[in-house]
Amino acid sequence: MSLIKRNENWLPSVFDDMFKTDWLGGTTNVNNIGTRIPAVNIHESAENFIVEVAAPGKSKEDFKIELDNDVLTISAEDKIEKETSEKNGKYTRREFSYSTFKRAFSLPDTVDNSKISANYNNGVLEIALPKKEEAKVQAKRMIEIS
Repeated sequence: MSLIKRNENWLPSVFDDMFKTDWLGGTTNVNNIGTRIPAVNIHESAENFIVEVAAPGKSKEDFKIELDNDVLTISAEDKIEKETSEKNGKYTRREFSYSTFKRAFSLPDTVDNSKISANYNNGVLEIALPKKEEAKVQAKRMIEIS
């Protein structure tokens, strides 16, 4: 929740704060103009964690993925300019847009940081976070009593 002073119509703001919080450890900043927060799925298998970021219309060169002190940061930015002119070359209108996003996730100690990989395919950035051998689910075994 935010510590911002509320006006008399504070109830919608409280709900906005609740729904803008990323409960899975990521950071968001939804209030910035030009910021879009892509949807993220995180799932776990016996071998690894998979982070899927929905980012259609981008290319793999648009992304920047950093790992610093067990914090994985995913970011991207778009700069688009559209020019419209008359026959004599003077601008009658010039439009541009700028959008950026940045998500950060604290990685658990069970992730093998040296084996992290990423792939971008069909509008989805997929980051594989392999588990360390000792963190993987061990097969069930019987223990004999001596």
